[in-house]
Amino acid sequence: MLSISRWLVVSLAAVGPAFLAGAGQAADVGIDEEAKVVTIGAFTPVTGPVPFYATLTHAAEAYYRNLNENGGIDGWTVNYITKDDGYDPARSVAVTRQMVEDDGIFALSASIGTATNVAVLPYAREVSLPVIGPIGGASQFFVEPNVFPLLPDYGWSAASNLHYALNELDLTKVALLWENDELGKSAKRGFDTYLGELGLEAAESVPFDVKTTSFSPHIRRVANSGAEAVILFGSNANLAAALKAADLQGLDVKWFAPFFTADPSTRKLAGDLLDGVYFSSWLLPVSSDEAEIAAYRDSIAKYYPDDPVGVFGLNGWSNAAIFHKGFEALLASGDDLTRVNLIKALETLEGASVGGARGVTFEAGDHRGTRKEGIIQATSDGFELVSEFTSYPSVVFDAAK
Repeated sequence: MLSISRWLVVSLAAVGPAFLAGAGQAADVGIDEEAKVVTIGAFTPVTGPVPFYATLTHAAEAYYRNLNENGGIDGWTVNYITKDDGYDPARSVAVTRQMVEDDGIFALSASIGTATNVAVLPYAREVSLPVIGPIGGASQFFVEPNVFPLLPDYGWSAASNLHYALNELDLTKVALLWENDELGKSAKRGFDTYLGELGLEAAESVPFDVKTTSFSPHIRRVANSGAEAVILFGSNANLAAALKAADLQGLDVKWFAPFFTADPSTRKLAGDLLDGVYFSSWLLPVSSDEAEIAAYRDSIAKYYPDDPVGVFGLNGWSNAAIFHKGFEALLASGDDLTRVNLIKALETLEGASVGGARGVTFEAGDHRGTRKEGIIQATSDGFELVSEFTSYPSVVFDAAK
């Protein structure tokens, strides 16, 4: 089998030299050394089907506003430009082109969407544009030499949930409810891979459509399987609906879900049924007392007081922090302020704290940023970290893609 690390190196061998060759041609675009200003940008869905995703961009903007008001990056000010793409991949490409050619951005930072970021990659490669902290979950991001993602593969997250259920709670029969699209299928791959390595089988594995509102038949199958725990990979609404169906049927099991459902919005949907649910998360709880999380809460209250404080916002905040860390490393290196040198600087990050993420590492040929997750549990008072950040199960993290 070909490990992901080796696969990454083989893939990059084909595209890396071409990218690096182009990177030197206009690499200083977006850099004003006299004024000490670096210009970066992002596309975001202010209009279109998911306007609430703008919360992510508001958090990224809050990050840079807070940064600039506190001395910038070693005295450098970040000029952060955002443009509406309506969550339309074709428009994402168009506005990215506009930001490159008209606004002269140095890099993209915290641009929104999986399909939209994937659509932009060919153009970004063509003009040697770094794509830093794309907020989406495509595995393709891990193999692009100019892309630096934080979000993990959902298969790794599902395996982290499973690892905790088996090894920390001493459970043996675990079921999976998975959204029948790439999100859920990725989770299923990790779940199945980890169980297979242990010589175990799922108590039950049930797909569902993202629009599912009644989970009664799914819960009956889980109950009949004798499962002691259920891992659900789907939306906040899916989780709440499944918890309600389980309550009506008297199913008493441990519940697990992905990071983005550890959010006050899920509490509004599920009420007290959310208490006790576990979440694998590459982000610290929003209620954490750590300085970076407190800064996120304070900045949102200051700059976007109408926005909810939750996982969505902390996600945007943390993805903005990657550019900060990379540009800071570039300045410290003493190298010319070029796009190719920014990429080299980012590839020196090892075990770094980036916003709400921990253990972030980028290497040449391997851009899997988030390499650890913790386990969060919902309580009546909020969300609590109950298991410290640990590396993903190696069999899943290094599995062939």
